[in-house]
Amino acid sequence: MPYELYYWDSIQGRGEFVRLALEEADADYVDVCRGPSSKGQGIPAMIAIMGSRSDADIPFAPPFLKDGERIIPHVANILMYLGPKLRLAPQNEGERHVLNGLQLTITDFVAEVHDTHHPIATSKYYEDQKEEAKSRSAEFIQNRIPKYLGYFERVLQQNPEGPAHIFGGGLTYVDLSLFQVFEGLRYAFPRATAHLSDRYPHLSALRAAVMKRPNIARYLQSDRRIPFNENGIFRHYPELDRDMA
Repeated sequence: MPYELYYWDSIQGRGEFVRLALEEADADYVDVCRGPSSKGQGIPAMIAIMGSRSDADIPFAPPFLKDGERIIPHVANILMYLGPKLRLAPQNEGERHVLNGLQLTITDFVAEVHDTHHPIATSKYYEDQKEEAKSRSAEFIQNRIPKYLGYFERVLQQNPEGPAHIFGGGLTYVDLSLFQVFEGLRYAFPRATAHLSDRYPHLSALRAAVMKRPNIARYLQSDRRIPFNENGIFRHYPELDRDMA
């Protein structure tokens, strides 16, 4: 039975972190909200699960994954569940928790990316908070990008198995997530990230290596990879972009 991924049909968003793991592993999965309603798919299928008045384990928001009758919500939680099954995480439980900690740090970073264009409220349009977004983005570019990327660069550099991967000697789902973060930042803030490769050479090398992996390369060239756009988490608003000091 294929995995069922539930996420919005027109954006990469948080669902993309899960898609990348499924694609790398060549897993059998259905991107439910992008499917036809005639097959019981589409966004109404996702809303029906979240709005259930009888099921005990209902997710608060997408993305969530169905594996048979089991529903797993939240990106880091989904990836921790899938990691050993897809051979993208160690089998050792303690090591899996270390890996999950890295993914949760990415979760924190992604939340800060989102807040660059919605610093006051998610319920308000970007246009209603543009001035605040400019201030938030300036702080994000100047201080938060270096703080997070500097941390991950250091973790790569200090990996006892070498800097090719964030943990251990083989590819994990966190490597794939760091690729997505790197790509998203380059899309959203091209001026600020113009010199990322010089500042963070190990992260840059990881990004290049992930892009060359056969399954990922095929995915990136396929119509399954939704382009970045201004409805997702990583949005390019020129007025929010600036050179990094």
